[in-house]
Amino acid sequence: MIGRELGRYTTSQTYTDSNTQLVALQHDSDLRLAVIETPSEDAVVLEKPEDEELETKLRRILNHVPVRISNTSGSSAGSGSGDFHQYRQMRRREQDRLARMETDYQKCKEVAEFEVRRESRLKAVEDQLKV
Repeated sequence: MIGRELGRYTTSQTYTDSNTQLVALQHDSDLRLAVIETPSEDAVVLEKPEDEELETKLRRILNHVPVRISNTSGSSAGSGSGDFHQYRQMRRREQDRLARMETDYQKCKEVAEFEVRRESRLKAVEDQLKV
């Protein structure tokens, strides 16, 4: 179906059955074609900029994307009664995360050591069978 290939588009124009025009709209970092009913002179054609540098993109992201800082309590001078509980919860979550990372590392290390021992034993058995 053509409707599925065109993707989604938005416009402030009204829709009529009299006339159609094709314009390229940007969707998910690539260009798509959309049918806009009612042609007009002020129809906007969005084009993908080909010459935009990586630094320009990064600068635009840094300027427009808000940074959320969740750990705002620094000094204990103005701390309220709930700050200690928040600190304790954050510390517990971090300790749990580190413990999970450590157990995952130990499991991976044991599996790697097992594979090395297995390969050496298989090689020894193959050498005995060849003799």
